Amino acid sequence: MGRMPSFERSVVIDAARDVFWRRGYAEAGIAELEEATGLTRSSIYHAFGSKRGLFDAVLAGYLDDIVRTRLRPLGGGDPGALEAYVGEMRAAIEADTPRARLGCLLLNAGSSPLATDDAEVRTLVSDYAAEMRSAIRAAVADRRPDLTPDAVDALAAVCASLVVAGLTLARADRDASLATLASIPTTLESWQRSA
Repeated sequence: MGRMPSFERSVVIDAARDVFWRRGYAEAGIAELEEATGLTRSSIYHAFGSKRGLFDAVLAGYLDDIVRTRLRPLGGGDPGALEAYVGEMRAAIEADTPRARLGCLLLNAGSSPLATDDAEVRTLVSDYAAEMRSAIRAAVADRRPDLTPDAVDALAAVCASLVVAGLTLARADRDASLATLASIPTTLESWQRSA
């Protein structure tokens, strides 16, 4: 029987998350991951199978710990939930922290060369986008009960697109990202019933 690992998996994943988030999968080197996690190459490979296995664990953790935590309140009947969600994202982007300037890890992965070559990454990002759109659609329905189901679908598609644009811009143009996200409450309010 092999020796049990003497590290906390979630701590290692969180440390690796910062490296992958900052550098991307392709640019993140094993030496950099060793330094960030405190593990040797052999320990990383033993625990995760490969650098890619560690990246997959990072993406799964990011989805559960960050994305789903933020999406969970959407569609729970609170008409202000979508504005609160957008406010949280804006506050995170405005924060003066290294992570605040990195955008969304999943969207970054989805727009990297890795997504071109890897069906698993494409599927993960596509599933994330569908989950986000569904949550936003439920929040729009709570916020605008006056709209027809078709109008709710259209408004939710616009709001989800603005979220994706805002999170994508966060890495390159913070001000444009914040302005894009700030347009969501106005869009929610001004959307016409006949739309």
